[in-house]
Amino acid sequence: MLTLILLILTVAGLLALLRREAGAMPILAMLGGLGLVSLLVSPVLGVLLLLGAAVVAVAGLPALRIQWLTPRLFAMFKRVSPKVSDTERIALEAGTVAWDGELFSGRPKWDKLMSYRDDGLSEEERTFIEHQCSVAAGMCNAWEIAKERADLPEELWQYLKQEGFFGMIIPKEYGGLGFSAKAQSLVLQKLSISETLMVTVGVPNSLGPGELLLKYGTQEQKDHYLPRLADGREIPCFGLTGPRAGSDATSLPDTGIVCKQVIDGKEVLGLRLNFEKRWITLAPIATVVGLAFRLFDPDHLLSEEEDRGITLALVPRNTAGMEIGRRHHPIGSPFLNGPIKGKDVFVPLDTIIGGTEMIGQGWRMLVECLSIGRCITLPSGASGTSRYALGWTGGFARIRRQFNVPVAEMEGVQEPLARLAALGYIAQAAVYQTANTIDRGEKPAVPSAILKSQLTEFQRIALSDAMDIHGGKAVTLGPRNYLGIGYSANPVSITVEGANIMTRNLMIFGQGAIRCHPYVLEELAASDSNDLPAFDRAFFGHAALVFGNAARAFTMGLGIGKPEVPFDAVAAPYARDMARLSAGFSLCADAAMASLGATLKQREMLSARLGDVLSNLYLASMVLKHWQEGDKVEGEAALLHYSCTHLLQRAEQAFDELFDNLPNRALAGVLRAVTMPLGRRWKRPADQLTREIAQAVSRDTLLRAKLLAAAWQQNDGVKDNPLARYNALLADYDRAEALYRTVNKAYAKGELPPEALHPEARLEAAREKELVSAEDAEFMRGFEAEVLELLSVDDFEYDEFATDKANILRHNAA
Repeated sequence: MLTLILLILTVAGLLALLRREAGAMPILAMLGGLGLVSLLVSPVLGVLLLLGAAVVAVAGLPALRIQWLTPRLFAMFKRVSPKVSDTERIALEAGTVAWDGELFSGRPKWDKLMSYRDDGLSEEERTFIEHQCSVAAGMCNAWEIAKERADLPEELWQYLKQEGFFGMIIPKEYGGLGFSAKAQSLVLQKLSISETLMVTVGVPNSLGPGELLLKYGTQEQKDHYLPRLADGREIPCFGLTGPRAGSDATSLPDTGIVCKQVIDGKEVLGLRLNFEKRWITLAPIATVVGLAFRLFDPDHLLSEEEDRGITLALVPRNTAGMEIGRRHHPIGSPFLNGPIKGKDVFVPLDTIIGGTEMIGQGWRMLVECLSIGRCITLPSGASGTSRYALGWTGGFARIRRQFNVPVAEMEGVQEPLARLAALGYIAQAAVYQTANTIDRGEKPAVPSAILKSQLTEFQRIALSDAMDIHGGKAVTLGPRNYLGIGYSANPVSITVEGANIMTRNLMIFGQGAIRCHPYVLEELAASDSNDLPAFDRAFFGHAALVFGNAARAFTMGLGIGKPEVPFDAVAAPYARDMARLSAGFSLCADAAMASLGATLKQREMLSARLGDVLSNLYLASMVLKHWQEGDKVEGEAALLHYSCTHLLQRAEQAFDELFDNLPNRALAGVLRAVTMPLGRRWKRPADQLTREIAQAVSRDTLLRAKLLAAAWQQNDGVKDNPLARYNALLADYDRAEALYRTVNKAYAKGELPPEALHPEARLEAAREKELVSAEDAEFMRGFEAEVLELLSVDDFEYDEFATDKANILRHNAA
């Protein structure tokens, strides 16, 4: 019995010290002390504990291990560690590490997340979102833009320029709006009523000449271009991708050769550019083209180095030799996008962004700008789209009646409706809170990849759910169809700014594993510089982290040692379990890197699953912060429970798939036992939550109002606003529902004529029999007329859609 007690004390003490990463000395003291005591009770156990203490002393005490162990480990590390190319190193060094690093550590300090204080929006920003964005949204009809104009209306273009929409990120001293990242995000969410409008405004405020000039341009370039970009005199585009350079932007085949050319009788030093770009947004109308190319100096006119690397320049549209103006036809949405070509295009050296000092810095410039832009534009578009899809779908599901009940009461409809609400809630929280970290000075590289890939996938699911619920209303295109055009355009956001397949499989974990890890970057740097003491500190700090995470994951998996979290009673259980999953994630990440080494780069499915764990933990943490800091409304707790349950269930599913597919089966078994000693905790959200959320978002409730807060909801625009009309119907729905019940009950009892099959006919019959008052009948006439209008779809002349009328078959000409 005493032996068992000593053994339990040893295990408990080890787990406690490892959880705290207390270091070698406390562990050595514990093992030595228990070992000496055990010699009196159980000599075998005593000897084993003393041997353990000796191993800890040799491996854990720096003065001992650096003499013999560290040099051997250093040599082995150099042989097996992945080689980081210059391109990868630039990407790894871009941006900053913030909360994503805490999740990667396995011991997240929640106070750090909460330290990103939210000061909200300025009065100017709020007014702009409420007024100017509503005016712009009110000029849009999806059918007109996509099918009749293939462009925004002229008056909308003028309004966007006049009100400074293209200068949101440009400081006021240059004539821009100088908006915060949060305000920029909410603007784009409101403008997401039209994919074309959102993209048109979003791209100049994201990866483009404006941001590049702000960060890297010469003062002369800033003074000339920024005021002109802010007020729309210049429309920018940025030429990066091409037929053979898409996601792998470093493989640019476009070139710039340093040369001299005589212009107006004067010899000018400049570049001869040859390029072919594709998929360039705003290219057909751009007045200035940002261009990425590889610069060469074969005649050594600038330096002795010939290959100077990727470089960026600003090329005016009217430059001789540049072909620009043709259009691509993006699926579903006619936003202006097209090719740019150039053959022997000569530009002076002062067109290089940042001047000659920035030659060869193009890849770094792009990566650093993209890390912020990818957090804002497409994620905000996805969040805004989900708002509108939820508003339309909740309203439609309530007024659309089948079998004498609203389809919102049918559980088959409630399931996708609740999912749509939860994905929108997650997206809103993630975009807003990440934008807030940007306003606090962070440049979130890994979160930008998470938001771009995850939220555009959420958008795909949300739009699919919305289409399923709308049915025939949304699959029939025309001016009344507010959903179909955006649904068909969804693949654009999935594909651009880093295709989701690449982002999920390569970037989130591939970049985060090195960039966000507390020790890996230090180990690689020590290896590169051959710094043995630095490697010793990093490697054994890393080892302590591995054992610490194993102890934390295992004990928390058993329900022992709940961490302190700064959340209320509703949110705290999720935060505590996220700490467990974070420890498990960090442990599995280290195990995967150690067991697979450099080949982990090629095991993209494993990398993607590790990335999925991190993504779901990041999104859940954004939801918790949003909940904690926001003004809560009735019904929101159900949405929090649904959202967090959904995300944590997905995280555990990713763990499961990782364990099922790790090549080292013994390691997989150990990891599963350590991270999930009692099995999986999270299941799909309960049906009761689904019913509660679906009811709330399909009625005039505070929860629905909160979820739609950043959408255009007034019917005060040039174009009709179906969301405003749905909201008006829901405001009157309780009165209408009571009258529906009265009339339908009378019909079922035979009190109304059997031929009264339409709601309108039953209403009139009920009025004649004085089952409803004259006032109620008048109310229902107007209500039913509005319902019928919102349920109706468009029809067209037989030959409307043929672009070549001569090819039309007149099947019934007679």
